[in-house]
Amino acid sequence: MKKTFKLSHPKIKYPRMIESAKNEAKKYLKRERNKALPADADFWDFDCKYGTNEADAQVIHVSEINQYIGQAEAEQLESFYLEILAKPAKRTPRPVTEDDNEALDHEDNTSEVQEARTEKGVAEKEFDILDPWEDD
Repeated sequence: MKKTFKLSHPKIKYPRMIESAKNEAKKYLKRERNKALPADADFWDFDCKYGTNEADAQVIHVSEINQYIGQAEAEQLESFYLEILAKPAKRTPRPVTEDDNEALDHEDNTSEVQEARTEKGVAEKEFDILDPWEDD
């Protein structure tokens, strides 16, 4: 979607025009995310640009779209340019940090404790639900 949003209209008030622009961007993102992904992709990524016109547009993150439209409202702009292009992408593994290592060590310790309890016969017991109407 490459569009210049006009925010002046003789009958529609300015805040409604801003809401309309936000809603149109949201609907476009939802429509694109619901399309079938190629086999080698994990998710839809979006290349986004925002500016007062197409020549001044700067790259922004998809999560900042509403923030920039709100900024246009605060500056009382007559129009702004918004470009959203969908592209398939593959997630990259997150690098392991020290916090992750500590969490993994903690998980290992808890599994060792559970194994020790099982060996000692202290494993968690399943409780049978007693039927009060059943004769003993």
